[in-house]
Amino acid sequence: MLDLTKLAGQMPAISQHFHQEAQASGQRLDRARSLFATLQENQAHWLAQQEEWGDRLLFATATPTEPPDTAKLIPVPPAKHTVFATDGSQIAPSHHEIAYCYLVNIGRVMLHYGQSLHPLLDNIPEVYYKAEDLYISRQWGIRTEEWMGHRRTVSEAEMLAEMACRWVNPPGAHHDPNLAMVDGSLIYWFLETLPKEARDTLLLPILAAWEKLYEAKIPLMGYLSSARSGEATNLLRLLACPFEQPDCHHHCHHQGDRLPCQVIEPIRDATLWSHLLTPGQRSGLWRSSAKILDLYPEHLQIYFCYVHVGSEIGRVEVPRWVAEDQALLNQALGILLAQVHKGYGYPVALAESHNMAVVRGGDRARFFALLEQQMIRAGLQNVGTSYKETRKRGSIA
Repeated sequence: MLDLTKLAGQMPAISQHFHQEAQASGQRLDRARSLFATLQENQAHWLAQQEEWGDRLLFATATPTEPPDTAKLIPVPPAKHTVFATDGSQIAPSHHEIAYCYLVNIGRVMLHYGQSLHPLLDNIPEVYYKAEDLYISRQWGIRTEEWMGHRRTVSEAEMLAEMACRWVNPPGAHHDPNLAMVDGSLIYWFLETLPKEARDTLLLPILAAWEKLYEAKIPLMGYLSSARSGEATNLLRLLACPFEQPDCHHHCHHQGDRLPCQVIEPIRDATLWSHLLTPGQRSGLWRSSAKILDLYPEHLQIYFCYVHVGSEIGRVEVPRWVAEDQALLNQALGILLAQVHKGYGYPVALAESHNMAVVRGGDRARFFALLEQQMIRAGLQNVGTSYKETRKRGSIA
């Protein structure tokens, strides 16, 4: 039990620290806005610098494909439209349970507006228990728990494409406007450090699912709430570089964690655009330069913008084929904004897909109770949890 009396003595120091941080953050924000104004004044020069020195930088910088100061009003969504969304949850494997296995549960949502159609809200659970499921990742030095999370990401993409394309059938036929949504980024940064074979095992099925959405002309969108990305503000570090040539490998490889161009950190993209946008507006589009995108097909390269949804600044990511179709992009953003309003600050389709997927404590207990019954019926002996797990579930104190 937490002793609040002992904790209370630390509160004054904590509040004083955050007060000082707030003052410093205001100064960094002023500096960021000044650098942003300089970027707008001579965008061509700084983009040329980025092109010339990009491979010598120690950080990723996104590239604006529209003027950096763009602030466009998002149009209202079509009266008739459909939204698809998936999200996942899991039960992690444990050696203290009655069997070493894990479960991935994918929540699916299909919501129709202005069409007098019933929605789809369900989930699809799948249990992984075979040796090839549990231990395949060990050959690449990846823990089973980590691999389980990666497999969940793949399942979310595959089930999203399967659900959406089954509804929009045949692909490319005339249908009311629609949007396929995922919670989180479409840029799978975590794959960059994985061995090639492991990376291909995960990425190729995801890209194949996205290809199905592309063929069916169903726009795909990733929504990030409370985004902490600094890809766009990283471009301002070129302007803050104290050297004539922004060659990080030559000048700064020995500087440690703090580089001389980090004059505005930890200001993030969303913080900057919270002072540049008004509710209902989007920023200009930026092209991500994440290394993992080298493995994405050209039409699936990821572009992003920031949207003032009223309650926060959300980061929105779309594939290139959506970004380059202005009418389709506006339609998708209009549907997104309507989803946020219906969900009181967060897209309702994503919230509902999460609710359909989430595995609560009672669900976990019932899952292992059901598994225990089946194992006993199969004639297995000594079925039960470890003494450690048993004692943790109850207390004699």
